[in-house]
Amino acid sequence: MNQTDKANRFAELHVKGAPLLLYNAWDAGSAKSILAAGAQAIATSSWSVADAQGYRDGEAIPIALAERIVARIVATIDAPVTVDFEGGYSEDDGELTDNVSRLLDLGVIGINFEDRVVKGAGLYSLDRQARRIAAIRKAAEQKGVDLFINARTDVFFEHGEDAAQAVSEALDRAKAYAAVGASGFFVPGLVDDALIGKICEGVSLPVNVMVMDGVPSNARLSELGVARISYGPIPYIHAMKALGQEARTTMNDDAARTEDRP
Repeated sequence: MNQTDKANRFAELHVKGAPLLLYNAWDAGSAKSILAAGAQAIATSSWSVADAQGYRDGEAIPIALAERIVARIVATIDAPVTVDFEGGYSEDDGELTDNVSRLLDLGVIGINFEDRVVKGAGLYSLDRQARRIAAIRKAAEQKGVDLFINARTDVFFEHGEDAAQAVSEALDRAKAYAAVGASGFFVPGLVDDALIGKICEGVSLPVNVMVMDGVPSNARLSELGVARISYGPIPYIHAMKALGQEARTTMNDDAARTEDRP
């Protein structure tokens, strides 16, 4: 598939009630394994990509290094690739669009784009984030790519103690983000099934939920109208745990053999 075909295919995979499952990758090797397991597309996790290179999440990994990792993923697999691009690595709209344009040049067809202030606290205002999304959409159009902008809101992390009250703000943000070119609406941190259903009913965009403690089963999310389910850092955490356990077993077995030698 060429980039246009991949972008079209990726958008088609977002079906309300029959969600796209994204088991997030962190490098070319993990992407190959996930694709071989039957995935229809590959999504990265910013947390996993950063931690695998020894950085913390939150755009601490140098953007040039992140781009090299993405380039290897895209070059290694023949499937749509969407990148968790956090806040785009810049508060400046010109620099932001340059950053996104380079991803498009690599063959990326989608991004997660969050409304948390880059290198700061809290969230961008609704209007400011809408302008940022509009800038990205314009850059994608200039490149001739129908980029899937998965507009992420962190209102449920910001107001986790009162998720019901945060729903109203989330719905306002979804409407504003859709109006300026967002393709999907990502609500990490929301775990209550009734509130997830309310978001799905009140949003015109495909809704993305991230698996975490307390989130309903995938079957229930499907019933609620979710169109995309992502696993965030869970695959990486599980892989590193398994690696650590196997290494520990190997080291212990080797130590035992050494002790048994005469």
